[in-house]
Amino acid sequence: MTIHVVGALLVDGDRVLFGHRTPTRRWYPDVWDLPGGHVEPGESGWDALVREVDEELDVAVVAADDHWRVRVHLPGEDAVEIDVWRVTSWVGEPTNRCPDEHDELRWFTAAQAATADLAHPELLGLVRSALAPRPES
Repeated sequence: MTIHVVGALLVDGDRVLFGHRTPTRRWYPDVWDLPGGHVEPGESGWDALVREVDEELDVAVVAADDHWRVRVHLPGEDAVEIDVWRVTSWVGEPTNRCPDEHDELRWFTAAQAATADLAHPELLGLVRSALAPRPES
């Protein structure tokens, strides 16, 4: 069985937002991770992203562009498929609405993310991709 989750790379200039997972979390405790969560039955990945960002950060996603899919295997558990979006526009100021999940929110540059204890090694590549210069349109 595959567990489907979503993650949001909120981009603000040269920074992305991470939440520090509380030390009591079952999976990936005490590391920096993206806001997001499980896709509910019958819910699209996009709808889950919008819902999770609202629930965790109290912001409304307005626009997102790049989308990546990461697949991880937890020892002795099911596979986890993570859809990650580069969120470029939102309404509201990110606030930690789920202190039982994240004990801190923090903006990271790519260089800062490179030295942080991230939940998954692939996150650094996603951060770099999300912060890479975009062609003018």
